[in-house]
Amino acid sequence: MITKEYSNGEVTILWKAEKSIYAGICVKTLPKVYNPKDRPWIKVENASSEELIDQVSKCPSGALSIKK
Repeated sequence: MITKEYSNGEVTILWKAEKSIYAGICVKTLPKVYNPKDRPWIKVENASSEELIDQVSKCPSGALSIKK
């Protein structure tokens, strides 16, 4: 399984595309961070570490996780 990492220097978001159910919760919660039309589609610099951790904890599929 391919895992992509996106870091802001404090926390790293791990994304496993194969696990995603594309519920859109990430985009709805933090649209300034998640934009599926952009590359890279996750821009961790657009939110605080606390906001990122909070949002990732709501991912229903586990496709997004945090590595500290």
